[in-house]
Amino acid sequence: MAGKARDAPTRGMTWLAGGSFRMGCDRFYREEEPIHRVDIDGFWIDSKPVTVGEFRHFVRATEYVTVAERRPDPANYPGVDPALLVPGSLVFQGTPGPVALTDFRAWWAFVPGACWRRPEGPGGAVANRDRHPVVHIANEDAAAYAGWAGKELPTEAEWEFAARGGLDGSLFTWGDADHGGGRLMANTWQGRFPWENLGAAGYRGTSKVGAFPANGYGLSDMAGNVWEWTSDFFSSRHPEEAPSPCCAPRNPRVDSPAGSFDRAAPDSHIPRKVIKGGSHLCSPSYCLRYRPGARQGEAIDSSTSHIGFRCVLRGG
Repeated sequence: MAGKARDAPTRGMTWLAGGSFRMGCDRFYREEEPIHRVDIDGFWIDSKPVTVGEFRHFVRATEYVTVAERRPDPANYPGVDPALLVPGSLVFQGTPGPVALTDFRAWWAFVPGACWRRPEGPGGAVANRDRHPVVHIANEDAAAYAGWAGKELPTEAEWEFAARGGLDGSLFTWGDADHGGGRLMANTWQGRFPWENLGAAGYRGTSKVGAFPANGYGLSDMAGNVWEWTSDFFSSRHPEEAPSPCCAPRNPRVDSPAGSFDRAAPDSHIPRKVIKGGSHLCSPSYCLRYRPGARQGEAIDSSTSHIGFRCVLRGG
């Protein structure tokens, strides 16, 4: 892979001075517990998710091929007919009416040919979406872009610190009320999931970055729109609170995949990393994860029509 980004490293980024905050949440999903204090050093973070236009620039400069555009290695998918292992990605497909919310396969489908260039699959394209977050990005793809740009993916703690926007302990990036003062604050599902999509400010899918209010640090889309990759491997729970403030972990990260495997999943041999922020598919009735404390484990080879990323640069 040749070439490096030529822009000033901190262009389009916001400096966060760091500090101490309460990470996690104890009101919704078990994997978000327990709340525990964490100390973070200062860092730069992209003010918005990486867009389609920015990712296209990277691909043109490097000729990079994303995971979704490659034929899967049969060795990684034992028991699967090799003829079925074709380039493609998972695409959300709304249902015609109400369904049980216990099986995500009712609204997700593997679509051959779907990738960042064609989010809905063959016949579709990213025309007029240059300012939308890039999607169908696996963790490897996000890390490759970050390396080319001279940056890194954020740790889970860095991402959550940034998402909170200085509102330590608040449920949402804007406070505790689901809608800030009656205003729609993020691109999330409006209507009855997964069949009635009323649109968020006219969007039924991803929205242009910055279309919704930024948080207290001036960062856009830290809630909703697209999930975002972090560099941390997933764990089923957070560590316990330190016995005293002086012992709070500083710049924690999870580098070992040992605890990240989902033994109940078909791809149980593939490690998972943390994604944060929720997406345009999140709904209070199904996935109330457009909150800073929310987290989810995603197989590192996964790419979907609602996962993107942003980058960080450490040091002042």
